[in-house]
Amino acid sequence: MKKLLPTSTAGSLPKPSWLAQPETLWSPWKLQGEELTDGKQDALRLSLHEQQQAGIDIVSDGEQSRQHFVTTFIEHLDGVDFQKRKTVRIRNRYDASVPTVVGPVSRQKPVFVEDAKFLRQQTSQPIKWALPGPMTMIDTLHDAHYKSREKLAFEFAKILNQEAKELVEAGVDIIQFDEPAFNVFFDEVNDWGIAALEQAADGLKQLKCETAVHICYGYGIKANTDWKQTLGNEWRQYEAVFPKLQQSSIDIISLECHNSRVPMELLELIRGKKVMVGAIDVASHNIETPEQVAATLRQALQFVDAHHLYPCTNCGMAPLPRHVARCKLNALAAGAEIVRRELAVR
Repeated sequence: MKKLLPTSTAGSLPKPSWLAQPETLWSPWKLQGEELTDGKQDALRLSLHEQQQAGIDIVSDGEQSRQHFVTTFIEHLDGVDFQKRKTVRIRNRYDASVPTVVGPVSRQKPVFVEDAKFLRQQTSQPIKWALPGPMTMIDTLHDAHYKSREKLAFEFAKILNQEAKELVEAGVDIIQFDEPAFNVFFDEVNDWGIAALEQAADGLKQLKCETAVHICYGYGIKANTDWKQTLGNEWRQYEAVFPKLQQSSIDIISLECHNSRVPMELLELIRGKKVMVGAIDVASHNIETPEQVAATLRQALQFVDAHHLYPCTNCGMAPLPRHVARCKLNALAAGAEIVRRELAVR
């Protein structure tokens, strides 16, 4: 029998201090060559162990082999020049120096497949693997070639689909596309963003793989927390994209809920989909109690059927101290267990 309320993380977990600078996004590697390869695998083993110790049901690589959730994938593609940089506005929030698309984009070889095979060898649990979504990829680049966000997004979608299919062959059970850009560019999301996402996920169902899209309000970094201060008492961004996502072929929608101002009733708009409910705040060092996690899940259960609810974190935990992330994972698993027991009694 399939476990009720299976827990998972949204993506990244903190890296060990011998691999990269702690509590830092985009931190450079401290190792090189073969030492770096070994170090990433050791970190992946450690990350898996910490998830298992906490009682997480659907495990991941914790993004231990990636410097950044978007650019690490793009680095392996042809057509993007990392030396030719431009400063662009990322998700209308902050400026960043980004690489330039200088020609047709393509993928010559798999990017994460060896890492996924390695993770599969370490565990028999279900594995979720995160890839950047097409819209978030184009928002992290300067395009000097296609001159069209839509065209470039569909080119990336084709490349993501190739990678996703090979990840499934390597033993991945759920492919998650990270699309924080879906919380910003609502017209584009509805015009072509969801279609590009579906192109990236094309054919995965037939391979017995589930697909997820993760849409959040970002890591707990200053640019994001400052932006959240401007959003008012209710964060209704999801309302603009949920109706069309509910009609899409994507299986699971991953959201930010705990300690956010997202009205829980918005989940009614995606009734019928599986929902990864973010019950852990990644923008705070305060460690949730299992009861706080349970309270968030109970609220969500008013709008999500129990067999469709997957307790999760709001976003990645890469910028947090390791001990804080570890305690938050423990709280997530314990909170889910409280609600599981309540449902069993019912």
